[in-house]
Amino acid sequence: MKTSGRVLIHILVIQLLTVLCISSQDFDFFYFVQQWPGSYCDTRRSCCYPTTGKPEADFGIHGLWPNYDDGTYPSSCDSSIRYDASKISDLKSSLERYWPTLNCPSSNGDKFWAHEWMKHGSCAESIFDEHGYFQAALNLRKQVNLLQALESAGIKPDGRFYSVEKIKEAITEAIGFTPGIDCNVDTSKNHQLYQVFLCVDTSGTKLIECPVAQSSRCGSKIEFPSFGSGRDSLDSDHTEL
Repeated sequence: MKTSGRVLIHILVIQLLTVLCISSQDFDFFYFVQQWPGSYCDTRRSCCYPTTGKPEADFGIHGLWPNYDDGTYPSSCDSSIRYDASKISDLKSSLERYWPTLNCPSSNGDKFWAHEWMKHGSCAESIFDEHGYFQAALNLRKQVNLLQALESAGIKPDGRFYSVEKIKEAITEAIGFTPGIDCNVDTSKNHQLYQVFLCVDTSGTKLIECPVAQSSRCGSKIEFPSFGSGRDSLDSDHTEL
């Protein structure tokens, strides 16, 4: 009788730990975030090109972030998780192209990807392993061509100012879902198009309408800067000021 009681307690403890583990990784949707390199670089912090060379003048992935419907988000959900570059070696060329690092000092991208996996990917372990997480983000990037959507609407990275509403309308028209637009400030204190937030279901595969509006730091009109001239034309030896 004592033995069966101990077994029952053991089973209950395991079930409780399992529930706690799963609930700690629960979330309601993903933000799929892309950033414009020209805006990342045109700030007082500036930027550094990766050791693999200057990225394309196109939107690059910032991350795939689990979020809650109330606007909060989980972070660094598993302290034991580690980034293993060998597990995504087959994705390396795609990551370098579509998920480039612009942090200083110049690097090959592993530090950036490790940060995203450990901070955000760890909160989606019930859905993805490391390879699956990065593959899902790359698949979403192939579904969404933001630069094409904007240029088709006459919105080009030419240093001119465009209506935030027109930018949102152009992206919505192209992909069928409303984006969140985030801005940063250039060296002249102008608001510029920095990041585009799209919402994805918990499978990490399908775009959805965002359950909660992304907070914006934009004015009504924002600059869409070019990428490849001025302060962002840096060699790989440049270090952050």
